[in-house]
Amino acid sequence: LTVHLRVLRSRCETPRSNRYSWRSSGSRHSSPLPPLPPAALLPTEGSSSYKQHRRTPSSSSTLTYSPRDDDDGMPPMTPRRSDSAISVRSLHSESNMSLRSTFSLHEEEEDTEPQVFAEQPSVKLCCQLCCNVFKDPVITTCGHTFCRRCALTSDKCPVDAAKLTVVVNNIAVAEQIGELFIHCKYGCRATAMAGKPGAYEVDPLGCPFTIKLSTRKEHEASCDYRPVRCPNNPSCPPLLTMNLEAHLKECEHIKCPHSKYGCTFIGNQDTYETHLEVCKFEGLKEFLQQTDDRFHEMQLTLAQKDQDIAFLRSMLGKLSEKLDQLEKNLELKFDVLDENQSKLSEDLMEFRRDASMLNVSSFPSLCLCVAYDPQQIFKCKGTFVGHQGPVWCLCVYSTGDLLFSGSSDKTIKVWDTCTTYKCQKTLEGHDGIVLALCIQGNRLYSGSADCTIIVWDIQTLQKVNTIRAHDNPVCTLVSSHNILFSGSLKAIKVWDIVGTELKLKKELTGLNHWVRALVASQNHLYSGSYQTIKIWDIRSLECVHVLQTSGGSVYSIAVTNHHIVCGTYENLIHVWDIESKEQVRTLTGHVGTVYALAVIATPDQTKVFSASYDRSLRVWSMDNMICTQTLLRHQGSVTALAVSRGRLFSGAVDSTVKVPPLVTAPPADHLRPSVCPFLFCCSRG
Repeated sequence: LTVHLRVLRSRCETPRSNRYSWRSSGSRHSSPLPPLPPAALLPTEGSSSYKQHRRTPSSSSTLTYSPRDDDDGMPPMTPRRSDSAISVRSLHSESNMSLRSTFSLHEEEEDTEPQVFAEQPSVKLCCQLCCNVFKDPVITTCGHTFCRRCALTSDKCPVDAAKLTVVVNNIAVAEQIGELFIHCKYGCRATAMAGKPGAYEVDPLGCPFTIKLSTRKEHEASCDYRPVRCPNNPSCPPLLTMNLEAHLKECEHIKCPHSKYGCTFIGNQDTYETHLEVCKFEGLKEFLQQTDDRFHEMQLTLAQKDQDIAFLRSMLGKLSEKLDQLEKNLELKFDVLDENQSKLSEDLMEFRRDASMLNVSSFPSLCLCVAYDPQQIFKCKGTFVGHQGPVWCLCVYSTGDLLFSGSSDKTIKVWDTCTTYKCQKTLEGHDGIVLALCIQGNRLYSGSADCTIIVWDIQTLQKVNTIRAHDNPVCTLVSSHNILFSGSLKAIKVWDIVGTELKLKKELTGLNHWVRALVASQNHLYSGSYQTIKIWDIRSLECVHVLQTSGGSVYSIAVTNHHIVCGTYENLIHVWDIESKEQVRTLTGHVGTVYALAVIATPDQTKVFSASYDRSLRVWSMDNMICTQTLLRHQGSVTALAVSRGRLFSGAVDSTVKVPPLVTAPPADHLRPSVCPFLFCCSRG
């Protein structure tokens, strides 16, 4: 026990030193949505496929190789691979698209692992700059495809001598490259070929598998030919994974499982079993395990407390900055007020002098008229603060004046927007970023990066059901006609709402990319993906019209009485006539991706609000298609909008939700007295 307590005391000091080093590098956010998504973040489609052939290992091998006795559940074998397979130095296996967009391009480190293809790749999959198979293929402004690194380091296109500028990832080519078969790297060896440094060839003594490039890492992580070290003693000779189990039975360096507590036993398998019967620590193993578990819990608690402290410090710093800014603004306003008061006093004195010179005994009453201000100015009343990550979605329950917000912190917060303006409850249940919210009746539906949809009862604010909806993150939700639509990668699922249950009715396919925008209006569903808007008949669930657009993926859609409006990745807002389906205007002004759109319509006018990566909101009049107001409410990208009773709520990457003032008695707010510009006076005669 004395030895044990001494060991525990030494272990207790280690987390404390780690605590301070961890805290110094801590940050408020663990990620990037974007916007988005939270992005970030979204998985791509792929398949796991392996090909296998047998070969007899050579007796001259420096290590002990032996063919396996069974297939270990692998797919059927393919013909023996050719030793003349071509070696290529670099290839990018997958193209991962972010949930929310960024403006920076990150250059990846060069892959130096051996890559030997089972069959010679097509020339169409080779870059014309480096003459190798594409690595992270991108489309440039000239319309050609090159490796990202080649496009960034080269000045001109080798085909038409145009200047190279990266436009977008070439996902189609990346997927084709991911389907190419290569030999496992543990089945390759370096070859000394003249003029070709770093070339590789097939090793007949190595791994016999050929695998898809997109599934390479999965196979190599569990490959039987992967070199490993003996866990008992690093001085043991190198081993292959397939031989490790046999080696452990004969290893002479097996340590006691209680060596971390002070036991010094080292021996083979036979003496190991005998030692356990007499080891003094074996009788205390339950107590020791419980102590370890307790230490681990304390370390996790300490790390969580440090994270909370870091968050509170960051919030305190921001509040201090805001307070300083408010003080400066207040001083400026006082200066302006003093200056205006001085001017007003001077004008009044001058007016009195003029009146005395005219010797006017009396003035008629000043004409008062009432002028109506047709331009409503949208202002911010306050801020909802509480999320510990970017806010990606908003939804309003107008019956109870409740606002729901979903965030990267995996929670949904419920806010009172009428009386207390406080958070009523925090809903927890998702294991990923909350990307979408939708209300149907008294039910709230939430979609997440964990690929699930959770059903919540709004009256009790309790979770009533969880549905595994998609194989990829649920990006958007919308409901209509007692039907729920959910959008994900290249698919829209249609669910019948039956109480708290969701019954899958149909899956809409034929989509070319992530479905990030869904809007239901009257009897039509509008879906946005890559440069395409599809219009579906809700009753027949058939596509009735397709609108082609430009500017990359469609991130947001809004429908008014006369127009269809969409926001795109490349900062543009396109407008179509809802009857003729003809594009009538492209609205410009934003300098970032347009993440969200919202509509406020009155009998006299219709306004569309747009939220962007550039941290601004813009107000557009649909009568003349011009921007009438620009709002700078947030310190980060604006990702979500919601409208209720003429009020516009906005959520952003800065983890806040901005709240507008409650509209009461509009005529009184929009009427103001003004002085008639003419002065009438009477005189005798």
